[in-house]
Amino acid sequence: MATAERRDAVVIGGGIAGSSLAAALAGDGYDVLLLERQTVYRDKVRGEVINCWGVVELLRLGLERQLLDAGGTYIDRFIGFDEIVDPETARANALHLDEMLPGIRGVLDVGHPEACEALATAAAEAGATVVRGIGDVTVTGGPHPSVRYEYNDIEYEVPCRLVVGADGRTSTVRRQLGISLTQTPPNSLGGGMLVEDLHEWPANVTSIGTEKDLLYFVFPRAGAKARLYLLHDVAQKGRFAGPTRQADFLKAFQLDCIPHSEMFATASPSESCAFYPMNDAWTDGPVVPGAVLIGDAAGWTDPVVGQGLSIALRDARLVWEALRSSGAWSPQILKPYVDEREERMRRLRVSGAVRTAMNMTFTPEGAARRKAYAKAWPTDPVLAGSRLATFQGAFGVPDESFHPGTIQRLLALG
Repeated sequence: MATAERRDAVVIGGGIAGSSLAAALAGDGYDVLLLERQTVYRDKVRGEVINCWGVVELLRLGLERQLLDAGGTYIDRFIGFDEIVDPETARANALHLDEMLPGIRGVLDVGHPEACEALATAAAEAGATVVRGIGDVTVTGGPHPSVRYEYNDIEYEVPCRLVVGADGRTSTVRRQLGISLTQTPPNSLGGGMLVEDLHEWPANVTSIGTEKDLLYFVFPRAGAKARLYLLHDVAQKGRFAGPTRQADFLKAFQLDCIPHSEMFATASPSESCAFYPMNDAWTDGPVVPGAVLIGDAAGWTDPVVGQGLSIALRDARLVWEALRSSGAWSPQILKPYVDEREERMRRLRVSGAVRTAMNMTFTPEGAARRKAYAKAWPTDPVLAGSRLATFQGAFGVPDESFHPGTIQRLLALG
């Protein structure tokens, strides 16, 4: 075994959260080692939208340029094409995403592999040591943290001041540190597919809506590309599976509520078309002596609200600011991160539950409630809060929006 010099931080996981934190810490002059299993970031069905409040975090981390250079695109309009509204009314009621938060140009859509590559490169350019293609990892927390990892058939041991677990939903760091994870049963099943040659879709417009027994999402990207998503009830497991899944997926996207939806028939699909359970998960506390979890490793919200990348960036920024504020990297200095994350994730879970109830109640009663909500929320900031939190952030809307009584009032509409 080779023993390396002591580092300030060893970050395990070179995704959005881990690479962002590594870049920020290295930029401050800390000695950072970033470890990643993949030698090449592969296209999977992962989050590709940074909502407005996440863009704020990206700017505070100083990493906006890297994602724009990686093909990121600002989207400044949201149009909710839906079976309950005619297309012209939907267009007239478009949300101006460039007006959600001061100085923020909208939501930023970016390919997940491209974003990871750009952020890992930013970490290296800031001075972090980035090692990709590692094998098994063993972590030790406590007063003398350390990380063992395998690379090119050699095992290395690295003592450090802090271990950062940013290794995703199935985090081995979380398991080795003995941090428990609570998960809800699936709320729905959701799948996505990247398409090209979608020339008719406006490059600055994102859309979400319901028709019959499907909830759809369109997140455009530069170059006539878009990531398309479909969500359906868990009872329909396997609906989009097998050798015709790409064709079936695009056929289902030819929805009556979307103008000229025949455009999807001529789009070029990617090979990656997969469905996953959509649920919530959380840890009792993402900090233990000698270690901290960020991003999905620390728990996630139902992807139905598309908050994963924004959550990852907020986690990275809060941990970075806590560490740079103190010479003693103790659990105590990370308590504000723990407390803020707990409440942030609780509120976003409420937003996810509201969206699922509103957009995935595939009944006449559900449609009536959705229609009543569409009429009520624009003039009621409290009722609007759980919806607008997805753009403005969990703390950018009235606290009352997340109270049980408000949710009961909302679900009683129609």
